[in-house]
Amino acid sequence: MIEPLPLPASDADVDALAQLLVDTVEHGAAVSFLAPLPFSVARDWWRSTLSRAHPRAVFLVARAADGIVGTVQMHPSWAPNQPHRGEIAKLMVHRCARRTGLARRLMEAIERAAVSQGVHLLTLDTKRGDAAEALYRTLGWTAAGTIPEFAIDSDGSPHDAVIFYKAIGDSSR
Repeated sequence: MIEPLPLPASDADVDALAQLLVDTVEHGAAVSFLAPLPFSVARDWWRSTLSRAHPRAVFLVARAADGIVGTVQMHPSWAPNQPHRGEIAKLMVHRCARRTGLARRLMEAIERAAVSQGVHLLTLDTKRGDAAEALYRTLGWTAAGTIPEFAIDSDGSPHDAVIFYKAIGDSSR
């Protein structure tokens, strides 16, 4: 079941999100962290991110019987001249739930949530060649370009990032 994360988040949800982040990083996802990622660092990152989130930010979680198995975020632009724009961040699916269509369902849900917040232009970045890049293309996202050596992997090698955008909802004013 995909649902908004209640804020303020419970300690149990923060711990579950931290565990998801650790699992995601340990299994090669490029989500800003390097393996090995200590649980305490992941938990502190989630606490900080949730506590300083924009009031219109959206945090979705996918719950299964054994806890949170997926998440994605939408952060509206802070800029006064961009009230229509948001950024998608940290699409993560636990390894036990991969290849089930959960990432696709999370992305479709976050797009609907963004529209409900008045956002009709979304952006994101992803590691070039990663499975997420292919997913975003199948969901109708447009690649705006590639930034070489955008970040490094846990083995120290650089990787490129692909920047995507997508117009959603009704953009008429």
